[in-house]
Amino acid sequence: MTARRKVIIMGAAGRDFHNFNVFFRDNRDYEVVAFTATQIPGIEDKRYPPALAGKLYPKGIPIHPESRLPGLIRECRADAVVFAYSDVSHEYVMHKASAVLAEGADFWLQGPDSFMLKSRKKVVSVCATRTGCGKSQTARKIARILKSRGIKTVAVRHAMPYGDLEKQKAQRFAVIADLKKHRCTIEEMEEYEPYIGLGIPVLAGVDYEAILAEAEKEAEIIIWDGGNNDMPFFRPDLEIVVTDPHRAGHETAYFPGETNLRRAHAVVINKVDTADHENVVKVRDNVRLLNPNATIIEAASPISVDGYEKIAGKRVLVIEDGPTLTHGGMKYGAATIAAQRFGAREIVDPRPWLKGKIADTFADYPHIGALLPAMGYGEEQIRDLARTIDAVDCDLVVIGTPIDLNRVVKIKKPAVRATYELQEIGLPDLETVLKPFLTRRSGPPA
Repeated sequence: MTARRKVIIMGAAGRDFHNFNVFFRDNRDYEVVAFTATQIPGIEDKRYPPALAGKLYPKGIPIHPESRLPGLIRECRADAVVFAYSDVSHEYVMHKASAVLAEGADFWLQGPDSFMLKSRKKVVSVCATRTGCGKSQTARKIARILKSRGIKTVAVRHAMPYGDLEKQKAQRFAVIADLKKHRCTIEEMEEYEPYIGLGIPVLAGVDYEAILAEAEKEAEIIIWDGGNNDMPFFRPDLEIVVTDPHRAGHETAYFPGETNLRRAHAVVINKVDTADHENVVKVRDNVRLLNPNATIIEAASPISVDGYEKIAGKRVLVIEDGPTLTHGGMKYGAATIAAQRFGAREIVDPRPWLKGKIADTFADYPHIGALLPAMGYGEEQIRDLARTIDAVDCDLVVIGTPIDLNRVVKIKKPAVRATYELQEIGLPDLETVLKPFLTRRSGPPA
């Protein structure tokens, strides 16, 4: 009998678990000896539980910090290392590959044919070339279009299982109380709450075969709302990919964002209202070069602020979406633009007042600068965020998160919220590419 090849999967509590579930879990040709974890605070030093790992792994699978990878390859005598996370530069991927190859193991990038699940229902995927491009607002616009046509729609969100993995196997969110019931992080609430507001259920978790089965029970069309510029877990019938001209050139320089771009049926160039024209042109040229058959949609993300007049002349603390600033690499967001547009006297640098795990975030991502990311991967981090906001010497807090942060973190200072939605410019638009899905219902194949 041929010995099973020993494999380590590098991940960030999303793609790694999915690839294991779909390809490795019951595969007797391979033995997954460990996961490594990065990007997500606190996920390492846990264990992928036996209830999810299957009959070949009665003790589950250990999850280690990625920093231990070279030693783990030697200790476990690993034959191969699977790279299974996203929103990283091509250069970063090859540095990881070089470290793995130096230890003698194979370095493996799995392709879509090995992990995409086929649905009995139609699937529209919305992915991006980087975190923070405006993917979620694009997916919400599609959800509103489908709902307006009376089409039963369910959103399935890219994995964010940062808590008890077994309890998070397959979760459904339909009312605000579900967020508390499932002990959601701020990052999860930012993605789920807007769909709840639209009256559209959103499913997420760890085991996407189980999640797909649940989605198919109630949906005519499933929206795959991708995260972290990852590829879809489900095989799409329509692939829409969002790009960001504020980071022109990243669409060809990041993994797997470039893969998404090359696969797309339609590409949204977002934020054209606030980006430099030459950067919009650069993104459009790159799309045409890599994917000449894709439909290109130009869109804006107009910002609105209730109480915008309060910003003028004030010293403001700006809070932006956490992942967009951290591994997304953005140096500003909607709240920053609002503060500048409506005449803030000063954007106050929060760094002198950082508390606990928020200080750790700035140590890990020093490029953040004079903005405060809304980090909340756990209760301790949420408390430290509140403590930091309380401590900062400012007149006003300008919040640019997708949810009402004040509902989660009790902000004692005066605050206003900058919101934004997708607004296509001219034709073609999203209805153009959705037309085949709007004229006939999606049922099981004949």
